[in-house]
Amino acid sequence: MMPKLPTILATHDLDFGGRFHVEQLDLEFSNGERRKYERMKSRGRGAVIVAPMLDADTIVLVREYVCGLHRYELGLVKGRIDAGETPEEAAERELKEEAGYGARKLTVLRSLSLAPTYMSHQTWLVLAQELYPERLPGDEPEELEVVPWKLDALHELMLRDDCSEGRSLAALFIAREYLKQDRR
Repeated sequence: MMPKLPTILATHDLDFGGRFHVEQLDLEFSNGERRKYERMKSRGRGAVIVAPMLDADTIVLVREYVCGLHRYELGLVKGRIDAGETPEEAAERELKEEAGYGARKLTVLRSLSLAPTYMSHQTWLVLAQELYPERLPGDEPEELEVVPWKLDALHELMLRDDCSEGRSLAALFIAREYLKQDRR
């Protein structure tokens, strides 16, 4: 049985120079305890992470510069959902911009959260199949390297130093398991 959600008594926006939208919640739990929690509020409509299948056994990864770690990382195509876009439309656009592929078949598998304890951001995992070459101009400062990776070698990928993003790792395993079920 799920516990009763705390009651939000009040919310307050906290100012951190405009870079982050932090909201403070005044909460009352079902046992009468009161606490203040803070969470980073998502400013947009969420994001997508795309699992593009080159064929039944090969996924497409991209290598891109990541500022937070100041290095190049191997991971899945990802990006923001623009105004008026569905997760499928955002996935299709991001796939064309970052990897140079379109997809004839797009399936939203689920949403993923980054750090639900203090962030409201959601990322939609979209499986992209039946790929075809097509490129759109994107906002990347340099062309991303496209790296095909066999699904049966995910155990090697997860141990690489240059593949550390949790969303990509989780999405890869979710997509692999979904595809196993889909083949049955």
